[in-house]
Amino acid sequence: MRPTLAAILCFLTVAGPAAAQDRSQSRSMVTSRNGVVASESVLASQVGASILEAGGNAIDAAVATNAMMGLIAPMNDGIGGDLFAIIYEAKTGKLYGLNASGWAPKALTADYLRAKGITRMPQRGIHAVTVPGAVNGWDKLLSRFGRMKFASVLAPAIDYAEAGFPVGEVVSVYWRDSEKILKEDAPTAKLYLPGGRVPSEGELFRNPELAWTYRQIAKSGPAAFYKGAVATKILATSTSHDGTMTAADLAEFDGEWVDPISTTYHGWTVYELPPNGQGIAALEMLNIMETFPLAAAGHNSARALHLMIEAKKLAYADMQRYDADPRFAKVPVDAMRSKAYAADRAKLIDAAKAACTVPAGAPSGTDNGTTYLSVVDKDGNMISLIQSNYSTVGFGAGIAVDGAGFVLHNRGGGFSLDPQSPNVLVGRKRPLHTIIPAFMEKGDTRIAFGIMGGWNQAQAHAQFVSNVVDFGMNVQAALDVPRFSKETFAGCDVNLESRIAESVRKELAALGHEVVMRGDFSSTRMGSGQVVQRNFTTGLNSGASDPRKDGAAIAELRRPARPR
Repeated sequence: MRPTLAAILCFLTVAGPAAAQDRSQSRSMVTSRNGVVASESVLASQVGASILEAGGNAIDAAVATNAMMGLIAPMNDGIGGDLFAIIYEAKTGKLYGLNASGWAPKALTADYLRAKGITRMPQRGIHAVTVPGAVNGWDKLLSRFGRMKFASVLAPAIDYAEAGFPVGEVVSVYWRDSEKILKEDAPTAKLYLPGGRVPSEGELFRNPELAWTYRQIAKSGPAAFYKGAVATKILATSTSHDGTMTAADLAEFDGEWVDPISTTYHGWTVYELPPNGQGIAALEMLNIMETFPLAAAGHNSARALHLMIEAKKLAYADMQRYDADPRFAKVPVDAMRSKAYAADRAKLIDAAKAACTVPAGAPSGTDNGTTYLSVVDKDGNMISLIQSNYSTVGFGAGIAVDGAGFVLHNRGGGFSLDPQSPNVLVGRKRPLHTIIPAFMEKGDTRIAFGIMGGWNQAQAHAQFVSNVVDFGMNVQAALDVPRFSKETFAGCDVNLESRIAESVRKELAALGHEVVMRGDFSSTRMGSGQVVQRNFTTGLNSGASDPRKDGAAIAELRRPARPR
């Protein structure tokens, strides 16, 4: 029977839109002429958007969003941790970098720990605690680029800390996994195990102690944290755990403005921050990847993945060997990000076999619990901000500041006790850091992005850039697609999300990769990212949020014109 014209039209009416929606992307980008906030929490993004709607700019919104994240995801981040940021100032077109990572207490040295019989750098407890840099970072951001004061940007978080918020789905799992560690310290258990148990998903959690701390900062700025009432509580907690931190360690700390470092990747310029972070590894990895035709190999094909995994091993070997606080070690930054050096390193990749042992090269030259968020405002100012307690499970160092409502980070765990290491523990030195914000640009397009997750971050950055540049994905799709993550520095093990085709996994195994299968969307192994984008030709802003977490990109609502 021949189909009637009506039947054909009916089919086209139904099938056309359905075909347009047949895609692998989890959701659409959020696009607006106004500002966009992307974070790991819908609630935190809403708070940031409300700051934009109240007349604040991207930097004001970022600090407000970060303060909310410290409340609602206390195992991941908070004012007991460090902060890094890259800021794009629209009126000048300039990029600025901020390193607000704290130093080790002056008396905390490798010799001091070895004298106590400690032979490996502690990963938890008071000797893993360095000075928290986040509040200092907030102050530097607001003082230089913000429109609002602390009282305004902290007001939403103070309100939610007192009234309470429903515990999120992903956060509740991290909370549950930390229960045993939280019970080891009485003030920590009192704060984060109300009624002696982990709060359930959706249960209301209040933190009036953190509201008190935020009020001190709102009233007196960073002085409250580093010299005033909050500092007194930090020092009392350190002393109670036999720590080495002194009033001078807190009061004399100051973060620093730094120049972002960059490389090019097929016509795009990609920016990271210089050491003591791992951003240099992302740039070196991209340079090695650029020597191969990844686009022709096909997205997440066995060949493309093999080349990227091997590039990761080479870049990370160099990062582990040379990266450290540049005030204490000579880090060959320019050599490590040079195209010539990358070409030499790329020659070590065997297209037919995975390398299980990759030594560091010899560049010549002179030179895990985390939250990431990004914001763009209607004027085109952008910020890529990352902030962390380091270990998610265990809430950083596992030590809450008694009466202050937050935990201290364990960022000192990034040091080494090896006297030959450039990253050896020294008083007033900053450890090798995992957390890194990023930025990329080409023509009139600017993208502020980051993907958190310990040593996953540099390799995840490189994969995101490749998704956008090599495979033409929009920023949401570039976050969504399955990733690999090699957590270790040695060996042939590699984590793959199960959405990667079985045939590809078998090919990788045949090349010698020891494939470890993870879930479809593995936030623990692959981290999660947030992105904002600005097209300066159209004036449109876009945002994307990783489906591996509970977050969202939220657009600022248009403010109606005032009646005349």
